[in-house]
Amino acid sequence: MAKLVIEGGHRLSGSVDIHGAKNSALPILAATVLINGVCRIENCPRLSDVAAAVAILEHLGCTVTRDGHTVTVDATGVCRGDVPDNLMREMRSSIVFLGAVVARTGGAAMAYPGGCELGPRPIDLHLAALRRLGVHIEEQGGRLRCYHDGRLTGCDVTLTFPSVGATENILLAAVTAVGTTTIYNAAREPEIADLCAFLTACGARIRGDGEGTLIIEGVERLHGCTHRVIPDRIETVTYLAAAAVTGGSVLLKHVCPPHIGAVMPMMEEMGCHLTVWDDELLMIAPPRLRRVKTVRTLPYPGFPTDAQALLMAMACVADGTSVFIETIFDSRYRHAGELMRLGARIKTEGRVAVVEGVCPLSGAPVECTDLRGGAALVVAALAAEGETVITELQHLERGYEALDTALAKVGAVIRKDEETV
Repeated sequence: MAKLVIEGGHRLSGSVDIHGAKNSALPILAATVLINGVCRIENCPRLSDVAAAVAILEHLGCTVTRDGHTVTVDATGVCRGDVPDNLMREMRSSIVFLGAVVARTGGAAMAYPGGCELGPRPIDLHLAALRRLGVHIEEQGGRLRCYHDGRLTGCDVTLTFPSVGATENILLAAVTAVGTTTIYNAAREPEIADLCAFLTACGARIRGDGEGTLIIEGVERLHGCTHRVIPDRIETVTYLAAAAVTGGSVLLKHVCPPHIGAVMPMMEEMGCHLTVWDDELLMIAPPRLRRVKTVRTLPYPGFPTDAQALLMAMACVADGTSVFIETIFDSRYRHAGELMRLGARIKTEGRVAVVEGVCPLSGAPVECTDLRGGAALVVAALAAEGETVITELQHLERGYEALDTALAKVGAVIRKDEETV
């Protein structure tokens, strides 16, 4: 079992290159199933979730090769529509394969997905939309069996919530359907725009108003392309938070600052100075952060739920009391208990968390509770006195490539120990 050992209290300074976005790479990899040809996906991060997606592609009959951060997928040989339970359970995003597989093969059989336990995240929106497109779906014993007769048929779909996953599944099912599909109240995240850009490069016909409406005119077939994945906006926030809690400064390269437009004002409210140059972002932190009055998570372009734990780690060492309101998931404060092991003062009730800043935190053994909660523990450990040992790193490895190496390059005293049982 691997663990991270972090000695806190060291100011971070230097530059970090941001990797491609996990939440963009995964649906794009799923989309390659639709193409009877070869696609090159550049800037694809090395993550366990990406490895799980590649394993699914190979199981379906694709040929996949990786050269550095470029993944090449030849989906000419797709020959099956089932996904084994063990692969589905490795990541929540595995459900995005449903729309692509059923559109390409005429049927799909898979279990409900796994991933982080963040409370109920039903896929009802996905299934209802696919049914409207003509997919017959049978649910039994935690498994889905889906099939359709001939090509799917375009229709109007109104989402009751702008679900990212549901929007992705509808897009993947609709791009080769007969007729036009219009998605109302579609998710507006940058990762959705990136998926649309990839599909369009493959010959899909997609347009939108930028305000939650997507119009897809189905085409008979798609062709291969080369596509570069957008920068990871949550990884960007992670390194900003890491430098901020240490009173440091960091230059982030290969970023897209507009994608974190809802986060930057919060960091400035906490005393951080941010300077933007095209695809670079410089953050200089004060000796001690100030509180942030209220952080309320919302669908994009609001404050991202994936950044909530990171800002909470910053608030733990800020001067004053901060309030967090989580509107997306029911169980996204699991990391609060582990932060409290480091000496944080946090009170949670339902969807609200109140954080009273302390200075300093104290190192202790803690466990990653989920992907972003684990990143928050790393951030808090960098600000704590003494040594913090973090275990259950499989959560971190789902979404961060070489996090310990990048932090060490900018001054963190951190090492990853591999233990044998």
